Amino acid sequence: MEMTQQERLDKLLNAYSHHYDIARDVTVEGGSFPATAFFFLRDENYLISKKHVLNAVENHEYVYFYLTEHLDAATLQKQINVSREAGMSHIKPNREHMSSFVTLVILADTIDPEAKKLIKKTRFRKNFRLALHGWMEYHIAAMEISTNSFLSNPAGKEARKLLERNFLSKEK
Repeated sequence: MEMTQQERLDKLLNAYSHHYDIARDVTVEGGSFPATAFFFLRDENYLISKKHVLNAVENHEYVYFYLTEHLDAATLQKQINVSREAGMSHIKPNREHMSSFVTLVILADTIDPEAKKLIKKTRFRKNFRLALHGWMEYHIAAMEISTNSFLSNPAGKEARKLLERNFLSKEK
């Protein structure tokens, strides 16, 4: 029995829910997403007690999910811009900020060839104060349901692998 897009999203959110904070039906400036998943990790090194922090590093990831029946290049570009700006609005560079990832995960029934090219060539990376206040990188991963194929930009390999682990093994 074929899964609906909503069932696929629920399964994917379940995989993310172990380490991420999940929100549903999120509206951001310029658009909306059926779900988001945010991750935060802070690591500190102490001297004698927790009052004396030697150094600390923070890592963030902001994942935006998008569902559609057909994905064309114009719609994809809009979703890339909206998710990137929404993710960038959460990043607060400081001396403890190490890295932030903004990720767009797409579940589409069909994807245009032009949109596939755009997914593969999309790259965005930004350093804050010459990387002294950290850096951010944009990831994108997509699943074309009709062909059961998975795509990503070079930085989004891990997001693509998570899609493959959740949907490829069960359907073969």
